[in-house]
Amino acid sequence: MGERKGQNKYYPPDFNPEKHGSLNRYHNSHPLRERARKLSQGILVIRFEMPYNIWCDGCKNHIGMGVRYNAEKKKVGNYYTTPIYRFRMKCHLCVNYIEMQTDPANCDYVIVSGASRKEERWDMEDNEQVLTTEHEKKEKLETDAMFRLEHGEADRSTLKKALPTLSHIQEAQNAWKDDFALNSMLRRHFREKKKAMQEEEEKDQALQAKASLDIPLVPESEDDRRLAALLRLHTLDSYEDKQRMKRTEIIHRSWFPSAQGPSASSNKASSVLKKLCQGRRPPPSSTGTVGDLGIVRRKSRDVPESPQCAADNSLSEEQRGPPGTTQGGKTSESKRNCSDQALPLGSFQEDLLNPNTPNASLVADYSDSESE
Repeated sequence: MGERKGQNKYYPPDFNPEKHGSLNRYHNSHPLRERARKLSQGILVIRFEMPYNIWCDGCKNHIGMGVRYNAEKKKVGNYYTTPIYRFRMKCHLCVNYIEMQTDPANCDYVIVSGASRKEERWDMEDNEQVLTTEHEKKEKLETDAMFRLEHGEADRSTLKKALPTLSHIQEAQNAWKDDFALNSMLRRHFREKKKAMQEEEEKDQALQAKASLDIPLVPESEDDRRLAALLRLHTLDSYEDKQRMKRTEIIHRSWFPSAQGPSASSNKASSVLKKLCQGRRPPPSSTGTVGDLGIVRRKSRDVPESPQCAADNSLSEEQRGPPGTTQGGKTSESKRNCSDQALPLGSFQEDLLNPNTPNASLVADYSDSESE
């Protein structure tokens, strides 16, 4: 706003154009006002913008590219006919002063004092950029015709090598020249991406509600899908298959597990049955036959005897003689055979598995158990 004071349209009554010439001379002020307060020393205050990232040497803070300062500008020399200017400014974070000056030879700015540059430069030749022509080379081009011809041939060969790349860049720029088509494509891509994100979010919410989860889900990748497919091929049997296998095992296994069983419960049961077998008293032969594990198989009182045994008993009574005769021995032997016939070794387990057998029943003998 200070520059507008000398350009207003108000002229005081004592203003004389021949004497004052301008309002600035009338007010005895410079058009730049405070910016020209050190103009007598060759210093002009300007608005300077930081050309690259630096670190202040006073406070060691980072100052980014583009930060603006009120800097004092003055001329310190020439690079041939190009003036070299120096800028002095105060850091906005401390009392340190930073000085920078132009470098016309390299088209750059150089830090004189007060700061250090963040090194982000690269070689222009390695980056295939246009190099600045040195002063000696310029003079040789102006004075030596042969060198100028050779330099022109080198430039034409460089252009020939770069022509395909330049044409490809030009075609790419022409393809995106239509702003409306570019905007339509970007908006369509945005809509598709937004729709996919909404579907993925709905799937995640459904899975979280089904599994009662309260944690964010990570998006799945191709490796996760491949691993899940491999694991699906080696899954265990279903619940129904496991139940069917358990029933089959229970049906086919023995009622009396062996002593070498793996489970502790079967070992305990086997030890109890062994104690019962060792401590039992031998039952009378007339009551039935005793098994190996203390189980007595007796004839049922309600079920009649088999016809063969009845016939054998009647014959024995008719042919019974005095005691000590051979007929009595045959009779006792026939009785023993009849009782043995009721306990075949192969049919013992069948009778156990078939509770509807009318001839016999199972009775456990606990007469010699420890409970007595």
